[in-house]
Amino acid sequence: MQLAYYSEYAVRLVNSEELARGKDAPTSVGTFRGSFEVNGAAARRATDADVTRFHSAGACLRAVFEAANVGDEMLAVDWLNSLLLEFPVTLQISGHDCRDDDGRPLWHMHLADHASNATAGYAAMGLAFYLTEYGVDRLGLCEATPCRNAYLDTSTNRSRRYCSDRCATRVNVAAHRARNKRLEANRPANTGPAAESAQRNIVISER
Repeated sequence: MQLAYYSEYAVRLVNSEELARGKDAPTSVGTFRGSFEVNGAAARRATDADVTRFHSAGACLRAVFEAANVGDEMLAVDWLNSLLLEFPVTLQISGHDCRDDDGRPLWHMHLADHASNATAGYAAMGLAFYLTEYGVDRLGLCEATPCRNAYLDTSTNRSRRYCSDRCATRVNVAAHRARNKRLEANRPANTGPAAESAQRNIVISER
């Protein structure tokens, strides 16, 4: 099992909480199910009664990313360990209807589906495996104001700063416009023959 794969669940769950951007948090379990389409069976068994647990898990997972973002490795690990205790993930032996040439099941370890524990638990477990495999500095928060979405830095040189190309483009465009405004502000206010004559006088006096 590629357990670090489930770290993407953590990103999706964190980014479903958008209060920092002035948006209401999801209030129906249906709004969460799309984030866990890979584990659709467990998500379908979740009910509206699980929404509070999803919010709690999302807030704690954001705390993990916030701690990682400022380099507080121990705090990030503490948050993850508390999540792993609150949302335990169960293993079970499964055949998945897969058979060998003799018709016998191809037994393997499988993560059990238990509604909110499966979705929130998968998120915490996946992020824990990702952190231990790749390092705490691979967890980040988007630097594009006011986004602050979580992301996993998969760049080769650990240089990612934004959650998406859209945010990166928005920041670059804003920076370009700011530079243009500074250039405009630094240009001489006066133009025309009088200004040109004054400029010539300055040049002559400097000779």
